[in-house]
Amino acid sequence: MAEAWGGTLLSAYSLAGRLGIPFFPLYLRWRASTGREDAARFTERHGHPSAPRPAGPLIWVHAASVGETVAATSLVRRLMAAGHFVVLTTVTVTGARTAARIGGDRLVHQYSPLDVRPWVDRFLRYWRPSLAIFVESEVWPVTTDQLVVRRIPHVIVNARMSQHSFERWNSLGGASRRIFGRISLALAQTDADAARMSELGLRRVETLGNLKFDTPPPDAPPEALGALRAALGDRPVWLAASTHPGEEDIAAQAHDRLRATHPRLLTIIVPRHPERGAALAEQLRSGGRLVSVRSRGEPLPAADGILLADTLGELGLFYRLAPVSFVGGSLVPRGGQNPIEPVRLGSAVVHGPDTPNFASVYGALDAGGGAVIVRDAGALAAAVGHLLAEPEERRLQGEAAERALRPFSGALDRTLAVLAPFLAAGETPPW
Repeated sequence: MAEAWGGTLLSAYSLAGRLGIPFFPLYLRWRASTGREDAARFTERHGHPSAPRPAGPLIWVHAASVGETVAATSLVRRLMAAGHFVVLTTVTVTGARTAARIGGDRLVHQYSPLDVRPWVDRFLRYWRPSLAIFVESEVWPVTTDQLVVRRIPHVIVNARMSQHSFERWNSLGGASRRIFGRISLALAQTDADAARMSELGLRRVETLGNLKFDTPPPDAPPEALGALRAALGDRPVWLAASTHPGEEDIAAQAHDRLRATHPRLLTIIVPRHPERGAALAEQLRSGGRLVSVRSRGEPLPAADGILLADTLGELGLFYRLAPVSFVGGSLVPRGGQNPIEPVRLGSAVVHGPDTPNFASVYGALDAGGGAVIVRDAGALAAAVGHLLAEPEERRLQGEAAERALRPFSGALDRTLAVLAPFLAAGETPPW
């Protein structure tokens, strides 16, 4: 009964996608108005190619947005170095920009087709991948089904499954088990992720760790880094990185508290979604604060103030400038953002309590004294103020953070070893 009901749900999902085809252009235009779609490349979302397919076997790697693309970067580079061609798809514009920085003449970027059968068919017929590698938590019913129909192995790397996502999938009963049962392999970040995926019906799951530990930290243009360091001089500076709605106000309140003890303080706020910049600038200025907007090329505030860095791809720059970083998505219920990059770049990590997306990482950092957990603006100001005033404390915390993260490395080599049989067997499908 459960199996039959699952099949009915999946058929209804597929039919709804077909019926929705006339309306999807409106959906894409709405997303473009929010900065999340590239209006010039809408046809790629319908499965139409915008680049020639390389001759020979090709691997499809799919990464939804920035975080997934960052996780896939080293893997994609290693695949290309081994002689493979890769078509890398993303959903978001920011993911596409991150993909562009990977480089290489064996890489083609496309936006992924929406999970509608005619568009997925069109994409697969043109690109004819010999292997599909999806990153982290991307599971799409129609796409999964069509990969099975074409006998293309489907592997999820750096796989994660939060408790919330598990409950959502599990509520679909037999439908979820039909979908996950068709995936060839998942290489999970943690044993908890692996257990949840197995319970949803995935037959082969291995725990290999998090690829982000083997991804080089984001770089920073030397000219931009030098210019900002010269403009800063000896001013105290801290960073609120990858913030979500609500956290910018908390960071601003912390800034107000810190001004009394740290004259000429510069607080840098980098919102997770840069398109929020204009509205955020007005919000931050409402308290009489001096705010400079990075995307407009405005100079740093002359006195104590805030630099709103509503730009993409510059976190490596700001982590290098700020001796202390609050990592966002953790003081609001967003699951926490990646703390690995600031640790690698020598910035002391402060974070909130909501971190299930990186539970094992934050757990190791907190247990080993490699991070400070805070719960409100007052605690954030106190933690940042203490670390700014105590360079030896920052140094010791940084060393503890490096020690805490050391056991997590090696996922990239383990992933490539497990993928080796799929890569060796790859050949261009005849269809």
